[in-house]
Amino acid sequence: MVAITIRDVPQETRNELAARAARSGRSLQEYLRGQLVELAERPDREAWVARVRERVERSGVKLTAEQILEAKDADKR
Repeated sequence: MVAITIRDVPQETRNELAARAARSGRSLQEYLRGQLVELAERPDREAWVARVRERVERSGVKLTAEQILEAKDADKR
């Protein structure tokens, strides 16, 4: 494993993160490591948008936002 140092974190931010760590029963270091691992496992916005666009293109389905909302509203009835 590698060490990461983050400088200039506002005191309020550090305090909130420490409180969240304490509520979860973990040290601040354990809590932040878990948060960083979760963050790295999720695709970033650009990768997610690219995946969605690729899926839409492969499906060949072309629906407008209005059609989607109409179908959603019809399901509520």
